Amino acid sequence: MRTSVLDVSRVSTLRAAYAGGLSAHVVVDAVLERLADGADGVWISHFGAAALHARAAAIEERWAPDARPPLYGVPFAVKDNIDVAGLPTTAACPAFSYSPAVDATGVRLLLEQGAIAVGKTNLDQFATGLNGTRSPFGAPESVFGGDLISGGSSSGSAVAVAAGTVAFALGTDTAGSGRVPAALNGIVGLKPTRGLVSTAGVVPACRSLDCVSVFANDLDDAQLVLAALAGPDPADPWSRVPKVATRRTESGNSPFEGVPRIETRRREIPDSAWVVGVPADPGLADAGFAEAFRRVVGRVDARPVPLEPLFEAGDLLYDGPWVAERLAGVAEFFATHPEDVLPVTRTVIERGRGFDAVACFRARHRLQELRAWAERLWTRVDALLLPTIPTTFTRAQLAAEPVAHNRTLGRFTQFTNLLDLAAVAVPAGTTADGRPFGVTLHGPAFTEDRLISAARRLEAA
Repeated sequence: MRTSVLDVSRVSTLRAAYAGGLSAHVVVDAVLERLADGADGVWISHFGAAALHARAAAIEERWAPDARPPLYGVPFAVKDNIDVAGLPTTAACPAFSYSPAVDATGVRLLLEQGAIAVGKTNLDQFATGLNGTRSPFGAPESVFGGDLISGGSSSGSAVAVAAGTVAFALGTDTAGSGRVPAALNGIVGLKPTRGLVSTAGVVPACRSLDCVSVFANDLDDAQLVLAALAGPDPADPWSRVPKVATRRTESGNSPFEGVPRIETRRREIPDSAWVVGVPADPGLADAGFAEAFRRVVGRVDARPVPLEPLFEAGDLLYDGPWVAERLAGVAEFFATHPEDVLPVTRTVIERGRGFDAVACFRARHRLQELRAWAERLWTRVDALLLPTIPTTFTRAQLAAEPVAHNRTLGRFTQFTNLLDLAAVAVPAGTTADGRPFGVTLHGPAFTEDRLISAARRLEAA
């Protein structure tokens, strides 16, 4: 039974408490109490009391009260395909487990800001899935209950944040794994631009598309964590920094026949000038979700846009050669440990053997055409607003239909990394029957701050 009343779920709350004399040891005790009282299937491993109190002592000794970094004493969780020294990395496959000697770059940066790494959270095995049921360590339930799935692949990280055990968590996002669980648990899911946050020390799912993502209970916390994570990393060959930015012209038309104007400096867009693209037809068969989305669209200056090019790009992820890239990352392990991989995970990834080099180049060429379409989209709108997921499922429903329902969950998320977009998912209330509903704002690469600003305005409305 929980006795602690200390709120560790928000960075702002903790910073105020530390300023008032709170000890990091008290925070550690509160986290340990929540771990003991937590839901099944959320954590794969975590540090014990001695290690966490040693970390508390270390940060109290290192930083004086007037020199504390922004994340001082803030507890966080890490998806178990991201290395944390002192804990095994399993990718939700016990036979794959190894003990990293050093922290992933993202974890190291957070520790340097004074944060406290609590432990490793559950995921869909090898980060393949969007539902949170593909793990030998259990299937966490959404904090909304009712046997509702938690979403994946970053299931445990999302639940750990939504349940208030930690203030934020790291996930990964290749097809929507940092946004789908956010929607199903009523929290913020921030998916940065590819390469903005280092993936060094991350078990690859689809290496050219993988992103480290952030879960938090509010936008301010997500933005603060991203600020600590973002930056070039020589250890990551996919790391990159922004060089140019695109935006629509004031007239809404490009001066270069559909090619976005390129600027070396991003200009702020006045609040009154924001134009948000929304689906001409979202195609939501879930009546509760359709009504919830209509309510959100009514708050913005909306311009209808077609979704077919986005869906076509998203379909390439599992129906195109990018599934072969998933296989490339684990082929040797699959060959030597075929029985140690969950059947559904093996079935999905083994489909990569059906693509040859010709198919790969054809898909790359088509994707480039779709990327050009997306670039032209940003000459018309400043952001794209979509439902994060089209409906919800229970764990029983996923057990009965694990592949088709999983594909449904990724309808509005799978295209994002293929088209080189940034995205932030935010909660948007509930349906009439109490299910969580969320929306995602998408924008061009390296527009995270603008999307967060737009999300704040959306929440305020």
